[in-house]
Amino acid sequence: MNTARIVVLAIALGAGGIAAFLASGSNNKPAPAAPVAQLPTVDVLVAKSDIGLGQSVKPGDLQWQTWPAATASNIFIRRNERPDATTQIVGEIARAPFIAGEPIREQKLVKADGSGFMAAILPTGMRAVSTEISPETGAGGFILPNDRVDVILSKHEKNPDRTGAADMVNAEIILTNIRVLAIDQAP
Repeated sequence: MNTARIVVLAIALGAGGIAAFLASGSNNKPAPAAPVAQLPTVDVLVAKSDIGLGQSVKPGDLQWQTWPAATASNIFIRRNERPDATTQIVGEIARAPFIAGEPIREQKLVKADGSGFMAAILPTGMRAVSTEISPETGAGGFILPNDRVDVILSKHEKNPDRTGAADMVNAEIILTNIRVLAIDQAP
């Protein structure tokens, strides 16, 4: 092959490559993003920080958070229905704990009305009874609030015969599956 033809062929191939490069570079514009469907939302009252069992709700414990309307239950407190709920709920007592970000529900709160912690956490119609326990009888600190326990009455009875027989210790279960509300850490 003749050198002139090879040079012309090389120039033609180079020009074709440059034209292809320039043509492909003009089509690299990012495609316009598809429009995102905007879901309907609603503001829901949530716990801003953890609220413990029996704790009184403070103003800093609550905040409004945007939720998709389809996932916001009707039992959640919504801003469009109760815009002043943050001030109304302050001072109420948590009947059950809330974790940060959890929606506030009226069923988990009780109005303080001067009543205390026990009135807040006891179900309607129930009573609380305190009992003295010691480190020896309290399972060594392993029993915690919301645990379930059996209450056992143990009695040390003197031998009525006094014939040298040992005294008797009787025990009977008087309550079963009882919820522990609180443990007093007395010194």
